[in-house]
Amino acid sequence: MKTKIFLIAVMILLTAECRLTAQTNLAKDNSEPKTVLLINAHLMVSGRSLGRLNTAFYNVARDFFLSNSYRVLETKISDGYNNEEEIEKIMQADIVILQTPINWESTPWIYKKYADEVFTSAMDSRKFHSGDGRSKEDATLQYGTGGKLKGKQFMICATWNAPKESFNDSTQYMFRGKSADDVLFNVGANYRFIGFEILPGYYCYDVFHNTHIKQDLENYPAYLKKTLKL
Repeated sequence: MKTKIFLIAVMILLTAECRLTAQTNLAKDNSEPKTVLLINAHLMVSGRSLGRLNTAFYNVARDFFLSNSYRVLETKISDGYNNEEEIEKIMQADIVILQTPINWESTPWIYKKYADEVFTSAMDSRKFHSGDGRSKEDATLQYGTGGKLKGKQFMICATWNAPKESFNDSTQYMFRGKSADDVLFNVGANYRFIGFEILPGYYCYDVFHNTHIKQDLENYPAYLKKTLKL
């Protein structure tokens, strides 16, 4: 009888130890800092666009992530970059945030060049994707579903000359009811292709006449916190 009680007690202790070990490992995993890659796509145009506003939003995001214990990776495209280093940054990042002005209804050309060079360089190593997702053996597999980087997120923070009221209104001449996210769909499509979730963007509108830029900057951290569910 005593031997049986002893064995039961040992089993209870071992079970408790296993649970404690599992909880400790889980806590350790959860304590690993997340990583964000901040990309500044501003292209300086002397006398017209010096980049101060985009730098201000970029710095707000950097301060926010640092204060939330993220590891922050950074790329300022106009300073130059190495394709392989950018591939590794994207693979390490849990979230990529593109900070960009909107020039002629899209990003500056240097961002398209950056995306073309970096994503094309990753094709040979197949680090980003295993193909375009389709398969001769399975006709149900859709184009764009071959990405390997699922679980990651991409977001745009952009400054527009266009006013806010020109979006989401079918009576407006320019965008005909489209949202700002709709207009910039192609900017995030390459990230979606490799598995990223595309988050709703944060936008500062009508920048040459906007009297609320200071408020837009102040509201940005709260938007990040809500969108990322921190």
